[in-house]
Amino acid sequence: MNPSVGIAITTHNRVEELRNTCAVIARLFPQPDQLIICADGCTDETVDFVRRHVPNAKLIIHTPGRGSIPSRNRMFHESRTDVVLSLDDDSFPLETDALERISRVFAENAALAVLSLPQRSNEFPESLEQTDFGPARPVASFANCAAAFRRYAFLEIGDYPDFFRHSYEEPDYALRCLAHGWEVRFDPVATIRHLWTPSARSEIRIHQLHARNEAWSVLMRCPWRTLPFVLGFRGFRQFGYALKRGSGWAIREPQWWLAFLSGAPRALAHRKSVPWKAFFAWMKLSRAR
Repeated sequence: MNPSVGIAITTHNRVEELRNTCAVIARLFPQPDQLIICADGCTDETVDFVRRHVPNAKLIIHTPGRGSIPSRNRMFHESRTDVVLSLDDDSFPLETDALERISRVFAENAALAVLSLPQRSNEFPESLEQTDFGPARPVASFANCAAAFRRYAFLEIGDYPDFFRHSYEEPDYALRCLAHGWEVRFDPVATIRHLWTPSARSEIRIHQLHARNEAWSVLMRCPWRTLPFVLGFRGFRQFGYALKRGSGWAIREPQWWLAFLSGAPRALAHRKSVPWKAFFAWMKLSRAR
């Protein structure tokens, strides 16, 4: 018997995007065994829309908003399916039988923790016409808008760090999967259309959150003997990226440095380093992508 598959969506003040995604989900066959929607700090019509038009969905309301990461943590814990397909409010499967395909992949691979799916995304216009996304392969990260999770593995490995709030939870989780003996794989068995709606997005804010959380992840996971070198390299690389984006970005880099320092004690309090062998294997996968 193939594992049951549910869908989990977190959203913040983008009711029109959510409306479109729910319309697509309604056309899937088979239907998800459970649909969970987390309205995270929504002040628009999102809650009313879900209650009126998606009555079969389990609705979670966060007031005030807690961030996408705490929202996903809660949805995984409240899920009752074997596998959870994680989506954004503006991402959805293109194939009507996507859930059956996803279920079959998990049934065939008992060690699979995360199934990363290809995206056709407005963020990367070349992907909209792409015909070959490459073969199935191990990966060092994934995107929460286009990934399916074995719920049992998530509960075993542990939640995303709540204090990240948004960004970098995926590579941090992939590293922990590898350290626990679970697999994270990319497989083009199904395709996700990600509209990548620009509303409520700030590129520089996302960059700074990513850089801060990446540094916190190093503090929590990297073995002590290599931690200073890895941390220094990551900071240098992020600064190089900011320089490429222009002086306006570069002069704002100290904002995330200070945020990293202020949160470093909390990251260290949550420190659970992984064996060097797993960390090195994960870094090799990161460079291979």
